[in-house]
Amino acid sequence: MKRIVLVIIFILGTVTTYCQEGIIYDIKIRGAKKTKAPFIKQILESKAGKPLDSVKLKNDIARLRRQPAISHAYFQVFYSHENLYNVYIDIEENFTIIPFANVYTTNDDEFAYRIGVNEFNFLGRGINIGGFFQKDIYNSYAINFRAPFLFGRKVGLAFNYQNLTTQEPVFFDDTTADYKYNNTSYELLGLYQFNFHHRVELGLNLFTEDYQYKSGATSPNVPQELVVDKSLIKLIYEYNALNYYYESVSGFRSIFNFQYVNARNQILPDFSIWWNDFFYYKRFGEKGNWANRLRIGFASNEDSPFAPFSVDNNLNVRGVGNIIDRGTGVVVLNTEYRYILHKKGNITVQGNAFIDAGSWRNPGGDLGDFSDSNNLRIYPGLGVRFIHKKIYNAIFRIDYGYGITKNGTQGFVFGIGQYF
Repeated sequence: MKRIVLVIIFILGTVTTYCQEGIIYDIKIRGAKKTKAPFIKQILESKAGKPLDSVKLKNDIARLRRQPAISHAYFQVFYSHENLYNVYIDIEENFTIIPFANVYTTNDDEFAYRIGVNEFNFLGRGINIGGFFQKDIYNSYAINFRAPFLFGRKVGLAFNYQNLTTQEPVFFDDTTADYKYNNTSYELLGLYQFNFHHRVELGLNLFTEDYQYKSGATSPNVPQELVVDKSLIKLIYEYNALNYYYESVSGFRSIFNFQYVNARNQILPDFSIWWNDFFYYKRFGEKGNWANRLRIGFASNEDSPFAPFSVDNNLNVRGVGNIIDRGTGVVVLNTEYRYILHKKGNITVQGNAFIDAGSWRNPGGDLGDFSDSNNLRIYPGLGVRFIHKKIYNAIFRIDYGYGITKNGTQGFVFGIGQYF
């Protein structure tokens, strides 16, 4: 027994010694085919010639697992000579040219879809480039470019173009009108990562909103045609402490989004809007995963039918319908328990039971609106996911939500990727 204890003490002492005093002689990347080895080394905090630090290595592995191009990663340390050590990082790559589709419907026979394709590892350097086409009564399309490591390990750039046209309900005087809505926008963002957990985005969006009356109620106080040029300053701050193990997630994440919108021709007032998404995930054994998202948000409380927050099937409450209400404040909680029903090779079938609940502040209203039964939506439901763990975001989901609050509806929501 004493001999075993001495061996354990010796091993722990050896590990402590190289973690505190050892120097990295070289970092060797194994298993990377499409992803460029120099790019992987670029985003690592651990570098050849620097002290061997087990905490930094663990953070580097977690950082790699967050990359769309990498499904799994781990490291090994081997003695080289003197106080020098070789670090081997083994990579399991994802397939990253991904088509996607989102389809949603309700019991009112509404039907809309979005299809597109993204390359999440363009040039083998973690660059995301892609676009989509959407049919939601009208046609829409967009292109996007995002390179978080364009200028090194911390600095990147993103550009987005969008031409989005939908039929939007506008609510006023306890009545509803349908408008054809178009938003054409150009957005440029600078990306900066402070460290492993903290990052920020800052940028400018120039866009034009075009509202054209189609049908429904009218009012002399609500224009039937409205075209407004706007500019938007955007700030996003993220704290990310998530850990990934293939399809399972654990940890906490917070994303704060602030926007200030200026209407350049002064037809509509300037306004600000902010929201914060809080995510919490916990694993239960090898098969269970509890997932939660809480969104709290507020905007300038103008009494306007064009309020910014919407209640929507594909955004916040599954089964509720396609933009059934609007507000200037929002509180939404999505909670679900995911359980692996079948797993073989690279294929996983995951079932889930969820509850989506939310409430909204009416335009020009007060905080009491959140407790108003007319604004409260609670939708429990069931879903299933079909997952391929070697293809990035290859999660085909089907959810069915059933409303149990006032004027509840029901419907399916289809899509690619987890709902949150």
